[in-house]
Amino acid sequence: MLRALALFLTALPLIAQYPPVLPEAQEETYKTVGETKLRLWIFGHDRQPATPRAAIVFFFGGGWTGGTPGQFHQHAKLLAANGMVAIVADYRVATRHQVKVDSCVRDAKSALRYVRANAKRLGIDPNRIAAGGGSAGGHLAAATASVPGFEEAGEDTAISSRPNALVLFNPVLVLGPVPGVDLPKDSIRLDTPRFGVPPTEISPYHHLQKGGPPTIVFHGEADTTVPFVSAQLYRDKAVSLGIACELVGYPGQTHGFFNYGRANNQFYQKTTARMLEFLKKLGYLAGA
Repeated sequence: MLRALALFLTALPLIAQYPPVLPEAQEETYKTVGETKLRLWIFGHDRQPATPRAAIVFFFGGGWTGGTPGQFHQHAKLLAANGMVAIVADYRVATRHQVKVDSCVRDAKSALRYVRANAKRLGIDPNRIAAGGGSAGGHLAAATASVPGFEEAGEDTAISSRPNALVLFNPVLVLGPVPGVDLPKDSIRLDTPRFGVPPTEISPYHHLQKGGPPTIVFHGEADTTVPFVSAQLYRDKAVSLGIACELVGYPGQTHGFFNYGRANNQFYQKTTARMLEFLKKLGYLAGA
């Protein structure tokens, strides 16, 4: 029976499995909360570079409620093949761990801090660590770059939890009103009981400041879950603060359009091609 279950899980699409089965990756626990072990799956760890490599940590989507690190399996393999250390991270979510969104933010910061603290052992340049993610995971990546506080108690905060670049896919960036802007209704309930804190406290848009990391945002212009205008607002504010922020819109595309396995992978291929261009310009890829 156990063997049959294992075969069944292996046959499932990796994007849907939890926990993911990623045999090419090195698995490590970055944080333990009670009996919950939060893990990273690290791609590109088997090479010993002459010089430390750039890295990226991906956070999955799922409305802070579900989802799996396997969502970014193909992205991680692609970037590892191009000379980066690519990592997919687990974090606590409402259905599995009964947590609020503020705990998700703490976990994301812990993951970035763990990677930076272990950079030498993993062959990573601690000053070239990007964060990426989709939807709620995009929110977490962006929050590590801009939202103050929400550092896990007991961790060494002398080691920064802030990324050096952001790669965001239809991310949740605006969690609260924007003066003078009539934001369309979306499916995100902006209430404190769901978030654990007033949502603006963990809203990347509301905490943008000068000195933020270079950013690329991929967003479907027909997204009704996370409206495209929210990405435009974030881009405009970032640019006004002197942050290099590129927004790539896709007409007619809805939420999750970028995922591997959607639409014969045409938008996965288009978005990852632009992702590679962005990271190459930053000097994060092999031969860049």
